[in-house]
Amino acid sequence: MPSTVPHAPGRHVAVNGTRLWIEEEGSGSPLVLLAGGPANSHVCFHPVFSDLADQCRIVYCDYRGRGRSDRADRLETITFAQDVEDLEGLREALGFDRWSLYGFSYGGLIAQAYALAHPTRVHRLVLANTLYSAEMWALNHANINRELEHQHPEVWAQIEALRSQGTLSSHPEMQKLFAAHGRLVRWYNPEHASRLQTEPGSRNDDLYWIFVGENIDFVVGGQVAALPDFRARLSELTMPTLILAGRFDRALYPKLQMEFQRHCPQARFVMLEKSGTWGHLEEPETVMTLLRDFLALA
Repeated sequence: MPSTVPHAPGRHVAVNGTRLWIEEEGSGSPLVLLAGGPANSHVCFHPVFSDLADQCRIVYCDYRGRGRSDRADRLETITFAQDVEDLEGLREALGFDRWSLYGFSYGGLIAQAYALAHPTRVHRLVLANTLYSAEMWALNHANINRELEHQHPEVWAQIEALRSQGTLSSHPEMQKLFAAHGRLVRWYNPEHASRLQTEPGSRNDDLYWIFVGENIDFVVGGQVAALPDFRARLSELTMPTLILAGRFDRALYPKLQMEFQRHCPQARFVMLEKSGTWGHLEEPETVMTLLRDFLALA
């Protein structure tokens, strides 16, 4: 399908028995952008990150089975551990000795795992609006549900009615109701939701429910349930690290984000005061300035 998203030049790269889609622009030290989801593609970073192309080599990538990367014959074979392994395979395939990572949401989990497993390969580490454990993932959904119950009680009543009948949150009727949370909990200014880029095929919905579990809005499952708790190891990160959080994020909410500051005191922690989840879309000038300064550190 045609896309209106302004893409950078792209190509497929053979990695670990599949082909990952990457796009590149700019020159200099490489910065790879790791998207959230965990079923989304890299398109959420366009066009904001082009602003850094005069300073570094931006690498946009789609995980296996997502976006423009090759689809998997069996979605059950796509795992968190495989995503981390694929990232190292991509680095080797591109011939980079080191690179910097910008891990957003789910991508921040991959970035943490990768940086702990391959510390000498990470030049700079940015963890943006992300998580540190399966427990945090569950608490995020619990808070989303509270917000829905309090702000959209008529919608929440319908959700509870369906749930009492044994309907899982993956059911299309349930998802239509949960869609009300997007503008409510993810944005400082709900009107900014229109800034989020998308295109046909950018999200693998079938993979999402296998990866997170069919009742994720109430109980974590799939790969999420087995995620490690990174808090105990965050103090081991030796590379310069920047952590970004959104003051008005009611999913990845500030009380939980402060755990990063407590367990990773060597990092610079920045609370974006006019952002929800999507800091790089709500405060692009602020985030790009922070990244420019951070990536330019000696």
